Amino acid sequence: MDLSDITDIATAGLRAQRARMTVTASNIANAQTTRTDEGGPYRRRDPVFSAERVAKPFASRLEQRLRSVNVTKIAEDPRDPVTRYLPHHPDANEDGYVEFPNVNLIEEQANLVSSSRSFQANLLVMSKVRSMAEAIMRIGQ
Repeated sequence: MDLSDITDIATAGLRAQRARMTVTASNIANAQTTRTDEGGPYRRRDPVFSAERVAKPFASRLEQRLRSVNVTKIAEDPRDPVTRYLPHHPDANEDGYVEFPNVNLIEEQANLVSSSRSFQANLLVMSKVRSMAEAIMRIGQ
């Protein structure tokens, strides 16, 4: 296994977690958006991750098990919007109910903390790989 393979995997993890943080921030920012261009309230979104094989054709058994992460798409949450009785709201229907996004701020905060920690872990991997590469260079002197 090459150090660049480890760096590539960590970089893919950084990209995936950055996408997750961006989507979570969008969900939080639009938690009260009742009207969108598509019509209706904002729909909560989630990134969909997939694993990709990293190994080359004649890699060792360990290397064949290595996977990298990729964001394949940003999916909308299929859950129904939350309705609240607010008869004076400009987006209220004829019965006085307003549809709000199905965004749970506690869930979004947990996603943000989780993705932030995963991002930090991938940065730590990158730092350790750099330290290992520097140690290899010092051995060669």
